[in-house]
Amino acid sequence: MSFVQRFYPKKDLKNVLQIDSLMLRENNIKAILLDIDNTLLDYNNQIIEGLEKWVNDLKKEGIKFCILSNTNNKSKAQRMSDLLQIPYIFFATKPFKRGFKKAKEILEIDNAENIAVVGDQVLTDVYGANRCNMYSILVEPIKNKDIFVTKFNRIVERKILKKYYEDKRKNEEV
Repeated sequence: MSFVQRFYPKKDLKNVLQIDSLMLRENNIKAILLDIDNTLLDYNNQIIEGLEKWVNDLKKEGIKFCILSNTNNKSKAQRMSDLLQIPYIFFATKPFKRGFKKAKEILEIDNAENIAVVGDQVLTDVYGANRCNMYSILVEPIKNKDIFVTKFNRIVERKILKKYYEDKRKNEEV
């Protein structure tokens, strides 16, 4: 695996609502860690439509959830946690392993490979998930408006994703 491939998601989707129980079963996923900003909420804190139903439907299938966000806004994380009735970790310092390990403990999942991590950023969500041997799912940002730090990350991310999509296309042709 090349250095750049460490930043490649296992799966890329338009949004979280495209994740279904069949895809989770096929990949032996028992739990999902969810990013907040630009994954569940846009820059103006508007929730992705259909989110509550999606979470509740997957809970009925036995899927566990935890919010794993780098936000330092505890009230935002708490609000999402209350809305979705799932635990949360804020200021998770992704891509460092600490938050991912804590979420694994909270969810009581023994094998990290049974956990999917869903987020909109390659440098935090995908890379952190891959470092922890979790199943990384990259979703498109809800909006193209980001905080300053994320704007910088997006510059690097565009280069990684260009290579990822080139490699993905080559593999599909084989």
